[in-house]
Parts: sequence; structure tokens; C-alpha cells
Amino acid sequence: MARRLPLSGVFLPDLFAQSLKGRAQQPALDTEIDGQLRTLTFGALDERSSRLAAELAARSVAAGDRVVVFMPNGVAFIDTFLATLKLGAIVVPVNMLYRERELSHILGDAEPRAVVTTDELIAHIPPQVTRWAASELSAAATTRAPIDAFVRRTDDWPAGIVYTSGTTGRAKGAVLSHANFAVNTRNVVSSWQVSANDRYLAALPLFHVHGLGNGVCSWLLSGCRMRLVERFDSARGVDWFSEWKPTLFFGVPTMYFRMLQWPPNVCAEIGRGMRLFVSGSAPLPARVLEEFRARFGHTILERYGMSETLMNLGNSYEGERRPGSVGFPLPGVEARIVDAEGRLVADGEVGQLQIRGPNVFSEYWRNPDATRAAFVDGWFRTGDLAERSSDGYYTLRGRSGDLIISGGFNIYPREIEEVLLECPGVREAAVVGVTDAARGEVPVAYVVGEGTIDDEQLAAVCERQLASFKRPRAFIRVDALPRNALGKVQRHLLPTPQA
Repeated sequence: MARRLPLSGVFLPDLFAQSLKGRAQQPALDTEIDGQLRTLTFGALDERSSRLAAELAARSVAAGDRVVVFMPNGVAFIDTFLATLKLGAIVVPVNMLYRERELSHILGDAEPRAVVTTDELIAHIPPQVTRWAASELSAAATTRAPIDAFVRRTDDWPAGIVYTSGTTGRAKGAVLSHANFAVNTRNVVSSWQVSANDRYLAALPLFHVHGLGNGVCSWLLSGCRMRLVERFDSARGVDWFSEWKPTLFFGVPTMYFRMLQWPPNVCAEIGRGMRLFVSGSAPLPARVLEEFRARFGHTILERYGMSETLMNLGNSYEGERRPGSVGFPLPGVEARIVDAEGRLVADGEVGQLQIRGPNVFSEYWRNPDATRAAFVDGWFRTGDLAERSSDGYYTLRGRSGDLIISGGFNIYPREIEEVLLECPGVREAAVVGVTDAARGEVPVAYVVGEGTIDDEQLAAVCERQLASFKRPRAFIRVDALPRNALGKVQRHLLPTPQA
């Protein structure tokens, strides 16, 4: 078990009551309900979730029970999230794209009291698991009196179990407390100056901590107005921005790349009404940041977080937002970079990034071995490689498992990928190591291109900008890189070629 630092937070329903009760008459949520765009006040959301909490309690959901939420973005997700928290139960958000293999593992591991899902998705839940359609729950909840008091627990009581993407093995459930969420929410709101005057366009999936822990929680604390869409749709995005006129948007790099395809005059008009664009969940190519700034008139704020920690680092809201960097530790968060023996490395050297703070999870659900392996002296081993500049900016250099060791030299794929992404016609790039008899491993690049890309031109660019041992030994064309729901490249799904 990790050594825990003192926690400073409150039970989440107390935190959210600042808006749900304190701003009860204020418009809170614009979203489609039964095919129509509707506006709900904070007070209406409070009543809806309190009625649903009463219905869940009548179905024997109690404090400490796990409630799996398996549905797309929508008011039903918000209702279930709030109702579960009010009962002191534990929210388990699950990727709605998961199917039999992934679902069987998570349901067997979490052992939920029930799964709340949609009429369309309910067939994917095994019949031996208690499953409730959100539409049926909502209808039943209208007959219930709202609970007049929620179940209070200590702020280190579990609020959610978030399952990792499982790219290096079976997904593990990170247990996040009310304090973890509360500290993170306060950091996001204060660091990025989110206020009741903002209009937040929410297009990230709520089953992920980026959309839920950053987006929804910050909305509920700040009292801003949120437009919730089911998913990001580039074709509809122009209308969302132009008609609803948000001031705040959280996205992932693939969203920002698609937004660059919009007409220049539309981009400029959208930019004039915006206050802040934030990017995370995957590295933001420096080229995309520069092109976005030229088109929209905004420098995207890049930050770094994880399922196990929520937000760790971020570029400054008012200071320099350095391309390729994820900035500085957020308030209360400590970061250090160490070598394989656990010794601190000097600024400018790449090492393993470790994090400590009240935002860090307590354990992996029912997995003490994985929990012990994840911590050293109270520091969480993120599994990410990073370096720190002399003026304190942190830059990620990829996952430790992605490191390529060639002839005794360390090669960081992201460095090569950034070079390739600067080449005309290269839209996406991913570099992996393949076995080589002489050097152990050599780098190979997978490239998604627009139009004709010449291998000799790519090789020439790499020759000019990279040491000889870093240059890809082959360039492999693919139609698209395999990515998860948040846009992170899943390198393990790329077929390994022969060197």
C-alpha cells in the first residue's frame, strides 16, 4: 500500500451542492433529450438525481456498492453519476465500446450491485449480472420522493473505480476517492480560471477521467453552463461552436487535428469567442499546436494526467505554453524524474516520471500485488518517460515500455515522431522497435499520409535532424493508426514487421 499524504477535500455531493443548490435557478445543462435540445437548471439536475438516488436505494444500492455506468454521453449519465455519489456508492464508468471480453473482466473484477445502461447496450451485459436500463430507472424515479439528505462519508471514501486501458495486460481498477476528485476539480477550476461565466462544450466521453473528472466535476464546481454532446463530430462541430458559442473546450489531439480542416474564416470566428482550449490524454504534436494558433488565434494549453492520478501537470494559463511540453506540477502535486536505480536525474536528462500528491489513487481494486508494484516510497510510478528543462517545464518522451534500445543507445519514439510530423504530407506517425540481430532493436516508422509521400524524402529529413542510430530503418504506410477512445495510439496493435 502506498504511503498516503494528508488529504484535503470534501465529500463530492457537498462540493457540487455549491451549484446544485446554490445556483438552483441557473441554466446548467444544454443537451438532447428524446431528440430535442433541452436546457436543465442546476436545481432540476439536483432533483432528478435525488429522485434517482431514492429509486436506486429502493433497489438495495447502498454505500460501498459498485454501480457500473455503461452508456454514452447524456443526461442519464449525469443523473446516475450524481445519484450514485449521493448514496455513498462507487461509480464504475466503463467504455461503451467494450464488448464481451473487456466487459466480462471488469464485471467479474468489480462485482457491481448493478449495471446501468441503455436499451441498445443492455444486450451486451451478461444476463447473470443485474442490469437496469436507464430509461426504465428514470421513469420509475419520477414516482419517488427526492432523498432529503445524502450519505456522508470521509473524504477518502471511494468515489469511483476507473479501469485502465489495459494496453500492457488486463485492465486494473484504480480506486479514486472523493478527495482525489475534489482536489483535482479545485486545481482545474483555479489553474485554468474556470468560472460561472464560462460556457463549456463537452465532447469528451464521460466514461473517461478526462471528460468526467476534469469536465463534469469542474462544471459542477464552477457553476458554468455546459453543452453536452454524445460524441465529437467534426461535421457538426462547426455548428456547435458557431451557434452555442462556448468559451471553454477540453479535447484530445485528434479532435484538434480535425478542427484544422474547417474553413479558415470559420476558425477565426470561433477563436474570437473562445477563452481556452485544453488538450490531453495523448501527446499534442507541436505542428498541430502551431497551426491551430495560426488559424484560431489561441495557443492550446497542454496538460498531463492519468486514470490513477487525474491531473498532474499543466502549462500555465497566463504564462508561456511551450510546444511539446506539459508544463509544471499543479498545486499540491510533486513530480520527480529518476533513473532505473531510482536516482534523481539532472535537468535535460530523460528518466522515469514519478508523481506524489493528494490527487493520486490509493490502490488498484482487489489487486495488492499491482498496488505494491506501482509505488516506491510513496511515489507513484507513472510508467512514462520525461525530462525537465532548466526552467522547470516537463516534457514527456513516451512510455517506458516504448523505449527502444539500439546498440546500447536509448531511442525515444516521440522524438522521431515529432520530426516525421513536420514533414509535408505526414498526418500521423508512430515509431516502434523491431528485433535486429546486430543492434538488438532498430526503429521502424508507421506513417499515415495525405497524397504522395516519398520514402527518400522522409529518410533525408531524418538524416538531417536525427543521429544515425535514431533513423527509422523502414517507413510503413497505413491507412490509420490504432487508437483508443481518447485518441492514444495503441502500439501493441501495430503489426511488427521484420527488420
